[in-house]
Formats: sequence, structure tokens, C-alpha cells
Amino acid sequence: RDLALLRMSNMIRPLILLFAALVSALPVPAMAERVRDLGQFQSVRSNQLTGYGIVVGLDGSGDDNFAYATQAMRGVSGRLGLQLPPGVNPALKNAAAVIITADLPAFAKPGQRIDVTVSTMGRAKSLRGGALVMTPLYGADGQIYAMAQGNLAVGGLGVSGKDGSKLTVNVPTVGRIADGATVEQAVASNFDFSEVLRWNLYNADFLTISRVRDAINGAYPGMAQVEDGVTLALMLPPGANTRAEIMAQIEMLDVDPAERAAKVVINSRTGTIVISSAVRLAPAAISHGSLVVRIDEDPVVVQPAPFSRGQTALEPSSTITASQKESVVSRVGPGASLAEVVDALNALGASPADLVAILEGLKQAGSLTAELVII
Repeated sequence: RDLALLRMSNMIRPLILLFAALVSALPVPAMAERVRDLGQFQSVRSNQLTGYGIVVGLDGSGDDNFAYATQAMRGVSGRLGLQLPPGVNPALKNAAAVIITADLPAFAKPGQRIDVTVSTMGRAKSLRGGALVMTPLYGADGQIYAMAQGNLAVGGLGVSGKDGSKLTVNVPTVGRIADGATVEQAVASNFDFSEVLRWNLYNADFLTISRVRDAINGAYPGMAQVEDGVTLALMLPPGANTRAEIMAQIEMLDVDPAERAAKVVINSRTGTIVISSAVRLAPAAISHGSLVVRIDEDPVVVQPAPFSRGQTALEPSSTITASQKESVVSRVGPGASLAEVVDALNALGASPADLVAILEGLKQAGSLTAELVII
């Protein structure tokens, strides 16, 4: 019986291995993305709001004689019916002039609340414990769209001693008020009655925009037309109820986007290098070496002879040495992938600064098939 089971297992094992090999050989489908993750409708967007106000209640960390803070306090007190006498300087140690910024979401209606960020613009050292006095927030057209007020939540901390020593944790001059502004006016949107509704890609790509058009026309024949590498023109029936339903279904369509462009992004200030997965290398050989020159100064004190009326002097003595690390040549085969490129550069032991020089050399030699972006 045991011998029969052994023979059966020996017969089944090759079939299992063959099945696993066939499964592994099947093509892997591309990762599809939703239309809503690739772009957005042109008329459905947020708007930036900004305002100028004053924060009060600070524990001596305010602006103190800052002209803008004094002017803002005069305006606040004037609205409350308190007129400061001319020439009187309130010396506002417990107040600070601030800039308030916020984003007004699409379709926000009067009465809804939004978050605001408060930042100092003068000499205030900290906003911890402060409260923002009622401040209007303006849009790009100069109209008031929200009113902000409330207590600040500050994540930073700053303290200082009388001897001039200071300790700062995070950024104490910026605070945030959750639901700190009330919407007073809605931004008009023409999504429900415009003849043509446009949809824009986040990143321009003719292949991706064509695939999005085909996906939309597959669900709604003849609805979408390409205007350029970013924009689709959608012919939607009028009416908010109908359009909202169609827009919701369009956003949930699956599309296989085109492969991202081959790019190498280099941050020259931090030495950060990001290589996209589409980067390929033509056959190339990379050699990396470094020359280190060291100069040691060892001056010698020279004493004058007795009774010579000479002066003690320093005689310079320099020693120059040069050393060069052993160069390593790394060969990259044709069509090398991202992993092979990284392995080759790591084998050279190159620093970020050296990698920049190597990548620039490969680009100039025509071996790097990618756009080199230096920021």
C-alpha cells in the first residue's frame, strides 16, 4: 500500500510542476486605474482664500511695536467701538499680525465650515495659546467668501532664556484651526448647464487621454472627444441630477494608463536621486575613481643667532600628498533595467554627488534613454 502511494505521488508531482509553470507563464494584466485617479472635471475644483487678521491672548510672544500689528489692532478696536487716541502705541506683546489661508472646496455652501491655517508675518515668536479675532477671507476676485475665528492649535514650542539661549521644537509661528471658518458665499459652478463639460488629465499624455476617451465612449457612445493631450470634451445632457449620475459612473471606469515617461530626477541641494521604472541604458562601461589631495602645514620656528638682533620667525613647511582610489569599471548590458542600473552604481560605491556626474556622463554619451531633470 505504501509503495502504491509513493508511485501515485511520483506521478502527480510532475503534473503539479507543469501546472505551476503554465500559470507562471501567463501574462500579468496591467494595473488599471480609475478615471477619478487620473484627472478631474474642469469646473469641480477648490478655490484659495486668504485674509489678514490679528491673534490675541499670547503670553508675551507677540509682535511688540510691529507697525502692521498696531494698525490691525486699531482696526479691530474700531469695529468694536473703541477708538485709540492718536499717537498712542499699544505695545502689543500679547498680539500678533497674521496671514490666514484656506481652501474653499467645490460646491461649498453658506453655513458649512472649513479648516484654516494661521501664520505670523512679523516678529512674533509663538502663537501658542492665541485666539484669532474674526477675520474675513477673500477670494481671487476680492469678494468675501468666509469668516474665520477661533482658538489656535499650535504644534511647535519655542522658549528662550535671559542669557540669549533658545530652544525651538517644530514651528511655533504657524497654527491651525479645525473648522475655523464659516462659508458665507458659494462659488458658482456651471457643471449642470454648460453645453460642454471638460475633463483634464493630471499629467499630459496622448496615449492615456485616448484610452480614457475610448473607455467613456464604450459606456456612452460618442460622448467624449479629445481636445489635446490633457483635455476631453464631454457632451453631457443638461440637468444636475442627470449629469451627476453620469459623472459618477465615468469616474469609476477603469483605464490602463500609458507607461510613465523615463525620467531621472536629481535634487542637487540634497543629493536625492529618483529613477523611474521606465529608465533603460544602452550598452556602456562606467568607471568611477576619486583623487584625494591632502596638504599638511607644519611651520617651523626659526630662532635668530645670539646677539644678532634678529627676530623669531615662522618658516612655512608644507607637505602635499595625493592618493587615488582604485578605479572600478562596471559594464551595463543592452536594455538594462532599473534594478541593473542601481546595482551597477552601487557596485561602484558612488556617493550621491558622484552619481550626478555619472548620470550626466551617460546622458551626454547617449547611453541613458531618459530625461534628466536637475532641480
